[in-house]
Amino acid sequence: MCLSIPSQVVELHPEDTTATVDTMGVTRRVSTHLISEPLNVGDYVLIHVGFAMNKIDEEAAKESLELYKEIVEKMEAEDV
Repeated sequence: MCLSIPSQVVELHPEDTTATVDTMGVTRRVSTHLISEPLNVGDYVLIHVGFAMNKIDEEAAKESLELYKEIVEKMEAEDV
């Protein structure tokens, strides 16, 4: 099973069709070749194996991120 955590675009690199994204505090560079609509800094995307697959709206992204944070907190509290 794959979980796709929303990632926020923090920098665009048009010269090689990539972007730097922030995923819950971890930054990495991903390909944006598969995104058909324009991306801007601040947009949220879903990543799979190094590719931005979908652009998602900010409200959905923040809701998902809050749920992931709750899961992580519960796991840490239970020492999982």
